[in-house]
Amino acid sequence: MLKIKLISLAVLTTLSSAFTYADDFKILKQISEKPTLLKEGAYKGNYYVPSTLNTITWGYLPNRDAKAVLTVNSGSIVTFDTVSHEGLLEDQGRDADKYFQSKGVKSEYILDEAKKITQSKLAHDFHKDGPHIVTGPVAIAGAEPGDILKVEVIKVEPRVPYGVISNRHGKGALVGEFPKTPQQDNPSAEHPERFGNVSIFTPIEKNAQGEYEGVLKTASGKAIRFPLYPFMGIMGVAANTSEPVHSVPPALYGGNIDINELGAGATAYYPVQVKGALFYTGDSHFSQGDGEVALTALEASARATLKFTLLKAGKDKIPGQEIKQPLAENAEFWITPGLDADLDEAMKKSTREAIRFLHQEYGIDEATAYAYLSAATDFEVSQVVDRTKGIHAKIRKADFKEFEPTNPNK
Repeated sequence: MLKIKLISLAVLTTLSSAFTYADDFKILKQISEKPTLLKEGAYKGNYYVPSTLNTITWGYLPNRDAKAVLTVNSGSIVTFDTVSHEGLLEDQGRDADKYFQSKGVKSEYILDEAKKITQSKLAHDFHKDGPHIVTGPVAIAGAEPGDILKVEVIKVEPRVPYGVISNRHGKGALVGEFPKTPQQDNPSAEHPERFGNVSIFTPIEKNAQGEYEGVLKTASGKAIRFPLYPFMGIMGVAANTSEPVHSVPPALYGGNIDINELGAGATAYYPVQVKGALFYTGDSHFSQGDGEVALTALEASARATLKFTLLKAGKDKIPGQEIKQPLAENAEFWITPGLDADLDEAMKKSTREAIRFLHQEYGIDEATAYAYLSAATDFEVSQVVDRTKGIHAKIRKADFKEFEPTNPNK
């Protein structure tokens, strides 16, 4: 027993030890250098999209002029290998290998894609561009404006046993209060300390039940441990514009919507804006609290396996009869987001969309729908840090059992 306790203490107090005892973690390395149909292995039959310099954008989302890296039919399953921006940005030195090794990560636990991105000449302006590394886009054959792209989240798997949580000047819920480290003149990737930002390296470790959890070391030597629920912060379709689309603010086409309910088992719906839909993803999270107040969640690289189904306008059943903004569901809830720069307006938009959905999906009059939402529905703050803030309603499906069609054969 004493030996076990000593080992546990070592894990808590040194970052290098965290990785000594993470040797059983299987790094999810790149499967192929190019988008392809996988013909063998654990993902046999899936299409695959890696994050290479040819399949990513840094700081911007695909627009209508973006060239698809892959085209698939409705019903296809696509596995994306994504790369987190955290540990790669200029205020962290823009050197993934150096940054993560300084935290005690062995070289073999650092993704080759992350190294290649930071070693490349790929343009990225820390002050102007978005931080996110966005993978795609993938075109869905036959998709046209007015259709709906249904995206089922099959799995979101950690690729590495660590992530980063960051707080940056001018960003987060407490701008001007945090970070408390001062900014200096002329910050750069060569002098990242001058930014005065705070990034907390966060390993993940197995608990007694064999489940991975995030581990935040504290000055006392004790650790805060919290469960993981991986999901993709960015999923969406291309906007109908030729202008650059910044990766930070979410919008009606999706993007950086940061709803933590959208992990494995969830489904998201996006109104198609351009021919082919041009779906993309990125900004993977291992966990996120509602609000995401510091600026980032536990950001880390993940492998996302998604199924795409094209719902044709006027032909297929559409939840709520129509979708003009993102809609989501999981086994327990319908989820209606509201997006606005003003949190109060985001709340109103989420409420209006929830009323509309209940009225059109179940035929409930609007006054009753409004009353129900007040009595029985939680409205949660998705995030307050992405310029456009988010509120989402969680409408409990079980409350509408009487509205489900009955099966006469039962």
